[in-house]
Amino acid sequence: MPRTLVVTNDFPTRQGGIEAFVAALADRFPPGEVVVYTSSMPGDTAYDATLPYPVVRDRTSMLLPTGRVRRDVVAAFRAHGCDRVLFGASAPLGLLAPALRAAGAQRVVAITHGHEVWWARVPGTRQLLRRIGDSVDVLTYISGWCRDQIGRALSPAGRARQARLAPGVDSARFHPGCGGDRIRAERGLGDAPVVVCAARLVARKGQDQLIAAWPAVLRALPDARLVLVGGGPYRDELAKLAERHGVTSSVDLVGPVAWADIPPYFDAADVFAMPSRTRLLGLEPEGLGIVFLEAASCGKPVVVGRSGGAPDAVDDGVTGFVVDPRSPDEIAARLVELLTDPERARAMGALGRARAQADWQWDDIAARLREYLGA
Repeated sequence: MPRTLVVTNDFPTRQGGIEAFVAALADRFPPGEVVVYTSSMPGDTAYDATLPYPVVRDRTSMLLPTGRVRRDVVAAFRAHGCDRVLFGASAPLGLLAPALRAAGAQRVVAITHGHEVWWARVPGTRQLLRRIGDSVDVLTYISGWCRDQIGRALSPAGRARQARLAPGVDSARFHPGCGGDRIRAERGLGDAPVVVCAARLVARKGQDQLIAAWPAVLRALPDARLVLVGGGPYRDELAKLAERHGVTSSVDLVGPVAWADIPPYFDAADVFAMPSRTRLLGLEPEGLGIVFLEAASCGKPVVVGRSGGAPDAVDDGVTGFVVDPRSPDEIAARLVELLTDPERARAMGALGRARAQADWQWDDIAARLREYLGA
């Protein structure tokens, strides 16, 4: 029986898109065919006890490809009888691939996300990424844009090993009617037009641009509400920004919400919006955005910032809109367009759910991964 060792820093109890991606894939292996090697983090013992497969926690909170970590990962690979390896993020842990190959790994797959784009652009890390591409059997990508950007750093052989493995959504969890009425009641939203953004509160995700756009939305829809779900270092700045724009009473900073409790927030929305933008001289793009898929699966139209591979998550003008993430005027115009035409918004949301069900299901993506692993 094949057994895969998943080596990753990105795993619950940490929250984020990559963590959700890796956990969703691990959960879809037959329990006897997967072992996870990851870092230590608060609450991990209780979480790991709920899983049907073993999780080995390193003593550090951040795995790096040091000699000690290499020895411990190889020891876990052998102790659990593994014969293939999946790196939850290729950089930097994919540098461990040669050691695991020497220990008997028959197949090695490394996943890339958005952050490998800056690895591909910076001298030094670019060469390391090239080494990773040359040492694995498959180097996956989440969007065509990410494939092209990362491919520039790879050798011809490395580029030939690139294969698509986009994130997905569980449409049985994220569906219309999955708890939005309860959230509207709890947050005092009533029947107001509601825009939801669920993401870590950092500058790249564009919550500040939503707040900057909000006065124009309120001029058209005075009772509209903006609900920002998530925690992060930008929270205080966002609260001050809402005060400066005079929209504090209509902006709800919910704070962090456990991933298991997220679906009702999407369901409570009339529109989901996250106008992500590329920052740091192009080194920090949006790779794709799982939240766009989750919102679409709940039957909501989505407003997506033109950044990196994010536009792949929407059929522009059909299931939502792609906007200039640095233009509050354009963001406001699209939000008003959808909020003032509920029938059209619902129709776009229905098409978005159909697209999510057809093209973005975790079970199909996990099956593709097993093919890459030769399992």
